[in-house]
Amino acid sequence: MSSRIAVVPGSFDPPTLGHLDVIRRAARLYDELHVVVVHNPDKAGMLPAAQRVALLEQSIREDGMPGNVIVGSWSVGLLVDYAQEVGAGVLVKGIRSQVDVAYETPMAVVNRHLADIETVFLLPEPSHALVSSSLVRQVAGLGGDVSPYVPPAVARFLAKAGAKDF
Repeated sequence: MSSRIAVVPGSFDPPTLGHLDVIRRAARLYDELHVVVVHNPDKAGMLPAAQRVALLEQSIREDGMPGNVIVGSWSVGLLVDYAQEVGAGVLVKGIRSQVDVAYETPMAVVNRHLADIETVFLLPEPSHALVSSSLVRQVAGLGGDVSPYVPPAVARFLAKAGAKDF
């Protein structure tokens, strides 16, 4: 297992500029970066996983990120199983607040225990620190403009879909 391969997991429902910020910076730190849409049984998804993957791929391409970023999805088994499957030794998580730290820390400890996989926390740019996918879903669902919070590909998709679909 190599620490030069990392995984950025998330629900990405929908992808935000904060997600892209973390992905962009992680891509500079690792030789290969897997961005993986994971199923979270505690969250009701707005978009199907395949749509989230497509939006991430388009957003990453339009952002001009390096070619070391691979987007996929995972819905069966533990996240560490996916990480081991792709040879990753590191999980990268974006942390916006103390709430995120409290939520992510126990998972990081268990993942290290289960599979000897480290977790690295990256802080977003301050301009993205207060924006979450759930906030974007709420604003979009009420017909608000989410373009300041999401990549252009996501803004176009959400505008085309219309508030009725959220």
